[in-house]
Amino acid sequence: MIKFIVDEQPTEKGVHLIHNGDANCQAMPKYDDQILIGYFADFELAYKRARMNWPREKVEACTCCQA
Repeated sequence: MIKFIVDEQPTEKGVHLIHNGDANCQAMPKYDDQILIGYFADFELAYKRARMNWPREKVEACTCCQA
């Protein structure tokens, strides 16, 4: 299972990035800005959960999720 988090702070375009918490991502948000989505087998499941939790927010994958 992979740990996925979402950045509480949106990008300039208003997008909250989803990160693979197990990857060594250079764009990982500060600890205080991380919201745990959960532990999932793949990004698609984490994305679905993020959309359920934050239906009005724009969420997208960080490059660390595109392995």
